[in-house]
Amino acid sequence: MNKTALKSIITLGLVSTSPAFALTPEEAAIHTVIESVGTFADRGEFFALEALYAPEVEIDYNSLSGEPATIKSNTALMTEWANVLPGFDRTRHDINNITVTINGGSALASADVIADHWFSGQHWQVSGEYKYRLQRDHGDWKITFHQLVLTGEQGSRDLVGPAIKQAKANPNPYIAEQQARSTVMDFLTGLEDKDMERVNNVWAEDAVQDMPYSPPGHPKRVVGREALIAVYAGWPEVSGKAEFTDGMVFYPTKDANIVAVEYKGSVEVIPTGRQYKQSYFGLFHTENGKITLFREYYEPNAFAYAFGLDGS
Repeated sequence: MNKTALKSIITLGLVSTSPAFALTPEEAAIHTVIESVGTFADRGEFFALEALYAPEVEIDYNSLSGEPATIKSNTALMTEWANVLPGFDRTRHDINNITVTINGGSALASADVIADHWFSGQHWQVSGEYKYRLQRDHGDWKITFHQLVLTGEQGSRDLVGPAIKQAKANPNPYIAEQQARSTVMDFLTGLEDKDMERVNNVWAEDAVQDMPYSPPGHPKRVVGREALIAVYAGWPEVSGKAEFTDGMVFYPTKDANIVAVEYKGSVEVIPTGRQYKQSYFGLFHTENGKITLFREYYEPNAFAYAFGLDGS
């Protein structure tokens, strides 16, 4: 490219020679994180948005809500946002003028924001400044503090209420997955606590539990809520101390109502006096907070020995 052509491109603004654009790789990474906050929020991609935040994050929206700053998990934060933002017909968070100061493994950042919300032909706009603290975590930058300093507002906050109702009527996949996982946790913690009312409450009327590797003497398939209640009825008398939720690993699925989870079991079996140690993989299908199908995979010999089904 000759000098005349290059000069023309610069004049048109297609190439910038400003030092403000000479970011370091770390500064560029933080810019991407901050820009992605608005993009993921507006697209309803709360799983991706959650990954931008540290496991615990301080949120300060006092200038907008009047509520004091609080520390919460990134999951709790996403649950709050996913219960509101998708209920609007459209949102747009315009985040610009980002500044970053890095000090080793931590960083401070700020950005101007204009947040537009539309619902049923009405518009609400919030403008202000975002302030962030970030921490480097295994090569990635995570937000540990997020503050909104409100500078302007147009339209009505009254749109928030209808948006919440709309979001509840049509849950975002993030919310649907949280509900499905909560149902699974109710089942497993109910077994740990010998709370059979909680266990019984998770089953849909036509629920099915499949146990394809069940040993002889134990059913491979149980059909219907009443049958499942009967199968688990003796659990409090059979089991002593029981643990199922330590070290659980949830795997992503395409359907938010399907939960794939790997977990370990440790149970004191009262009738045999044996300790039952097991590794499980569970595939749970849920609907409206109830389990409709539970496929349980486990090693049958350990089960048969612990519960005395092998004759020993």
